[in-house]
Amino acid sequence: MRPSPLVLIALAAPLLLGGCESLQRTDSLFGLITPYRIDIVQGNVVTREQLALLKPGQTRLQVRDILGTPLLADPFHANRWDYLFSLRRPGATIQRRSVVVLFDGDAVKSIEAAELPSERDFVASISRHETRPVPKLELSEDERKALPLPVRPPAPPAEPVGPVRSYPPLEKS
Repeated sequence: MRPSPLVLIALAAPLLLGGCESLQRTDSLFGLITPYRIDIVQGNVVTREQLALLKPGQTRLQVRDILGTPLLADPFHANRWDYLFSLRRPGATIQRRSVVVLFDGDAVKSIEAAELPSERDFVASISRHETRPVPKLELSEDERKALPLPVRPPAPPAEPVGPVRSYPPLEKS
């Protein structure tokens, strides 16, 4: 008994589609050229200096002036403001920070925060600027004297001053 073509197609289709799944998806051309990926920054950057300005008893308006608008202000937990921050860069670990400000009525009750970087440390962690030595643009007087004198080519022969050929006058008198 010979199998029907529909049965063969039905058996071959899952095998072919399964082979497509095993191909490794790459976003680069031979591992050399990769697409540009942007840095993804989300949330509020809160530094150690900003956190030092917060004191228990301050109002919500004062907290908002210091830290900015909270990323999460839950209507079901009105006494809690969450300041979250994440920075995702290609080829680097994701930076995540969280600051929670708890209120008692309109006044700050407590502040929960892990170790935060100072503003200088934060800028240094996101900066891609590499400091390179400043190139020397001028020679000192001693270095100039040590240079060999330039070789000057001999002066070309002097050009004749007058006309080389005698031309007839343009107008007849």
